[in-house]
Amino acid sequence: QVQLVESGGGLVQAGGSLRLSCAASGRTFSRYVMGWFRQAPGKEREFVAAISWNGGNTYYPDSVKGRFTISRDNAKNTVYLQMNSLKPEDTAVYYCAAGPAFTFTTANYNYWGQGTQVTVSS
Repeated sequence: QVQLVESGGGLVQAGGSLRLSCAASGRTFSRYVMGWFRQAPGKEREFVAAISWNGGNTYYPDSVKGRFTISRDNAKNTVYLQMNSLKPEDTAVYYCAAGPAFTFTTANYNYWGQGTQVTVSS
């Protein structure tokens, strides 16, 4: 079992930055691929970033590539999402997730946090 708790969301102006954190419980954190997803009102949950168990591989969709950076600290059981050059269309609830495979598919992530709201004003 892995429990995930996100933090760091908030209100920011367009062009600004935020850093999200996701703290995980359990001693097996380093075995999991970690991902970030987001969901805006009325839209499906969308993949944002993934990082392999040792941090050696990362993956982003084109919508955030070059602006967002995922990282992890296995000693602290924490994964981060640094978001720069934020746009109003980045507004959503952001979720972290843990799973066994390096993938962008929500179905392959077994554990989810409760989400943190990010709002970008224009």
